[in-house]
Amino acid sequence: MQDCPPILHPTPLAELRPTQMTVGRREVARKRRDWEERSHEAGGAFLSHHLLPAILGPKQRPWIIDNHHLAVALMEAGQQQVLVRIVADLSHLSRETFLTVMDNRNWLHPFDEKGVRKSAADLPKKLSRLRDDPYRSLAGQLRRAGGYAKDDTPYSEFLWADFLRHRIKPALLESDFDTAVEKALTIARGAEAAYLPGYAGPHD
Repeated sequence: MQDCPPILHPTPLAELRPTQMTVGRREVARKRRDWEERSHEAGGAFLSHHLLPAILGPKQRPWIIDNHHLAVALMEAGQQQVLVRIVADLSHLSRETFLTVMDNRNWLHPFDEKGVRKSAADLPKKLSRLRDDPYRSLAGQLRRAGGYAKDDTPYSEFLWADFLRHRIKPALLESDFDTAVEKALTIARGAEAAYLPGYAGPHD
């Protein structure tokens, strides 16, 4: 595996391969609003400071390992290209070996919108095919509300999403998102959540 310097030339969003199966649609909408409120000049500066980290896979395809919500939001807002930072070059591997290495390095999150693990081969090939996981949106809003701290653990928001999935009913999440966030804040400070990354509740 080779470490690579950042790629500073634009890369089409349509060429990026996702390493997860879902996004939170509320999170995407929020990021899209933020993007569309920026001036043309501010938008360019924003993109220059937000390189999307990716692994170069077979056939030289970049697989992004973070910032999926931002990538989808930019694509849906009409942005054609972004700047990509290649974290590692695995383009010499076969697809099967590549997916195995990606999984072992925790660079894949092949879980569907119900939190069920699928085969890495089932990952969507395009950002536009990522499905909605409402609990991922809940986890993102919970963090912004102070329910837990930002953490470097890969896919930490999905760990929180799966935790909340078993404690907050889908009907409440769909009908009253704000109340669901309030309930999530209480749950997040309980002892059951202490194992999760960024836990901000009381400690013994």
